[in-house]
Amino acid sequence: MEIIDPAHARYDELRAVFNAGIDRRPAAIARCATPDDVTEALRLARDRGWAVAVRAGGHSVAGFSVNDGGLVVDVRPMDTVQVDPDARTVTVGAGVTWGGLDRATQEHGLATTGGRVSTTGVAGLTLGGGSGWLERSYGLTCDSLRSIDLVTAAGDRVTASATEEPELFWALHGGGGNFGVATSFTFDLHPLGPTVVAGLALWPGNAARDLALAYRDLMEAAPDALGTALVFLTGPPEPFVPEHLQGTTVAAIAALWAGDVDEGTEGVRPLRELRPEVDLIGPMPYADFQCLIDDPPGMHQYWSGDYHDALPDDALDVFVKYGADRASPLTQQLLAPWGGAVARVPEDATPLAHRSARWVTHPFATWEDPADTDANVDWVRSFRQDIARYTNGGTYLNFIGDEGQGRIRAAFGESNYARLREVKRRFDPENVFRGNQNISPG
Repeated sequence: MEIIDPAHARYDELRAVFNAGIDRRPAAIARCATPDDVTEALRLARDRGWAVAVRAGGHSVAGFSVNDGGLVVDVRPMDTVQVDPDARTVTVGAGVTWGGLDRATQEHGLATTGGRVSTTGVAGLTLGGGSGWLERSYGLTCDSLRSIDLVTAAGDRVTASATEEPELFWALHGGGGNFGVATSFTFDLHPLGPTVVAGLALWPGNAARDLALAYRDLMEAAPDALGTALVFLTGPPEPFVPEHLQGTTVAAIAALWAGDVDEGTEGVRPLRELRPEVDLIGPMPYADFQCLIDDPPGMHQYWSGDYHDALPDDALDVFVKYGADRASPLTQQLLAPWGGAVARVPEDATPLAHRSARWVTHPFATWEDPADTDANVDWVRSFRQDIARYTNGGTYLNFIGDEGQGRIRAAFGESNYARLREVKRRFDPENVFRGNQNISPG
């Protein structure tokens, strides 16, 4: 284990997280390469009376990956990836990002539902449930879990699976980092790629409402293999974007067909019939598509999200209005369809409530100047307020920041939350792991 203190040359580099609005100074960062390192780090925190944060990909918009004056357990050195193509499984260390996992599994034409941004950590995404392009075909990331190794607050090493510590295994399907420091994950893999039909299509902003209505109707009837999102963003100054769309609000659909390339060419045809001005959907490497919407670090971020059982025209009008009136040109307004394999998992099979939700809205505010913080936060909150009458009360916690216990309970539902608290009492009765979407042991 390597201890990084504030005098270390790499301290500022290693304490930085994806959200530039988070500027916290831990007392120390423990770089852990093994589970034994994690046990030692937790013992150090206990001896010093330090609060604990756990750092993998660092994409928590609330900054849960770092703290002030405490210890950061940094698992990024645990970066091994082992693929068993015959068993169709992959075992990864907790420091692996989705880009690393995808590149390794795609060497064998295999994949599992992963994050839509390749620099996202496998650990945080999985423990929060795991939403991604393949979810309608193969479920959330946690639905492909075979086992997790973790170190508990007491420093004990535990393996959770369907047959070992099954109640803990259930809790780790979306219950977050509340129960220990995950050190290794094993997933089932599914045949996919390495070439898929995927890409991006663009429409001018003045077509946004008609496109949103058509997109909703199309995805309500779409096969599970078609994973998409509707996104409002600013046309980038790229060669593939016509000059008259650069710097303006554009509507985009990102799409992936989770299957055969020939089938995918026909499967995405309904999107082409919506007559995009820019059509970049076609055969491409799956691992490259997984990097398509990567954003650079160093920007200020504030996100939220809500579930919807239906989106009537009036709800889409709210979505479109805020997509056009974003407070920052870097901000994106996203709409993703659920259903398919996500909804086929029974409500009590994982802690995640409202799996039958049909849609997820995800206002994703991004800006450069700290002086613009209030305007961007207000944009997200105002959208949530105006869309509230069309929501079902649920949310996906990986999409939101620190929005309070009410939102956490809503994400799980009262019965699942009570069950999670029982697991929390057993494995972390003193709430050592509270730097997260926290489940209090009570």
